[in-house]
Amino acid sequence: MEYKEIKDLAMLMKDFGLTVLDYDGNDMSIRLERGTAVAPVTVVEQISANQPSALPHAEQTNAGDVAVKSPMVGVFYSSPAADQAPYVSVGDRVHAGDVLCIIEAMKIMNEITAEQDGIISEICVENKQIVEFGQPIFRIDTTAI
Repeated sequence: MEYKEIKDLAMLMKDFGLTVLDYDGNDMSIRLERGTAVAPVTVVEQISANQPSALPHAEQTNAGDVAVKSPMVGVFYSSPAADQAPYVSVGDRVHAGDVLCIIEAMKIMNEITAEQDGIISEICVENKQIVEFGQPIFRIDTTAI
């Protein structure tokens, strides 16, 4: 089976809203499955001033800072739309559950939320930047609340 044929089957799934497609033919069978959106996830790492860290921004943080890391590979968006204000800026107070940004992965917009109350001390990436899994995207000062 050629790449174009697989792509056509995937487009067929999308067009008809299918989540599973089984194809048998020409001595070959293939099963395609489409997942659904996953609930928002936030990866958090407590940074200690006494521990060396491999994070690129770790030297500049306070002992109370918490790094909010990207839970996936995707495109970072600081606001809900291009013509709207960012969700948060440096110095903003956030509470657990507040939306910090969106990461687009495979055409799915995933809201990234704060796990703890605090004040945004650093935004580590630029709008529309591609982020990697585990990459710090924010630092939240939890001691300033």
